Amino acid sequence: MAVYTDITDQELAAFLADYDVGQALAFKGIAEGVENSNFLLETETGRFILTVYERRAKPEDLPYFLDLLTWLADRGYPSAKPIADRSGATLKTIRGKPAAMVEFLPGLSARRPTVAHCREAGEGLAWLHLAGEGYPGRRANDLGQPYWSPLFAKHRKAAEDLKPGLAATIDQDLAELALAWPRNLPAGVIHADYFPDNVFFRPDGKFAAAIDFYFACDDAYAYDVAVTLNAWCFEPDGSFNVTAARALLAGYERRRPLSPAEREAIPILARGAAMRFFLTRLADWGSTPAGALIKPKDPLEYERKLAVHREGLSLFGTGA
Repeated sequence: MAVYTDITDQELAAFLADYDVGQALAFKGIAEGVENSNFLLETETGRFILTVYERRAKPEDLPYFLDLLTWLADRGYPSAKPIADRSGATLKTIRGKPAAMVEFLPGLSARRPTVAHCREAGEGLAWLHLAGEGYPGRRANDLGQPYWSPLFAKHRKAAEDLKPGLAATIDQDLAELALAWPRNLPAGVIHADYFPDNVFFRPDGKFAAAIDFYFACDDAYAYDVAVTLNAWCFEPDGSFNVTAARALLAGYERRRPLSPAEREAIPILARGAAMRFFLTRLADWGSTPAGALIKPKDPLEYERKLAVHREGLSLFGTGA
């Protein structure tokens, strides 16, 4: 989440006039994240999140995301259900940009996830995968393995400027990932950005909700698990916390056991997931608009995770 687009009181009032939510009582930008402009909105009837879609958001993808949120919420999964206006529309515009309003979800993210948080997050991810079964929308993962080499080709110089010699290392990683990338794993709707700031917990530490589904797509469930392992199970010093990772996987398997093929694929999927976030952070590094209430995230954090994954993981007795 971030703020790239300012909205005046008059523009907000005109936007809300189409809804049965009353007048705005409070409205402020949310600075976290990198993709869209997000605002916490309190009206006479409740609290909401207003999102203005920016940058990577493709207008043709937005119905997929919003319909998915409705699908999940209607099946009991704790996600932010879009608010429809009086005509039934959930996708609107403000300042000429696509926009939507969703329910405000209670709960807090974990700034420093514990092993217990990891277990709960894993179970919440499996619940999401199961709740998404049957969703009729389809969206390819446009940040999946086939797209990494073309993306890196645009930013090789930036990588070399960050760390001399890095470009050649990433070239080698990409070649190895292309050769080893697993196919035909169980697949369906995945979150693809299940980071700690996108997961809420109740005061008792139990999983409460997942938010920010704007990278959701169709891909292997185990790839989503790998993204999550990278996001939740590394320590600030760059070391991989195997105890946290095993707790996360145990939580996941409370609801959805992994197949033998998925277990075998986790090490290479985790390496690939680290590559995906290294590349998109690299692309963002010099392109964040001036004045945005955000700093771009350091791509070298994920370069260090790549280095760990080159050595392999031993979560199931596989890997180095």
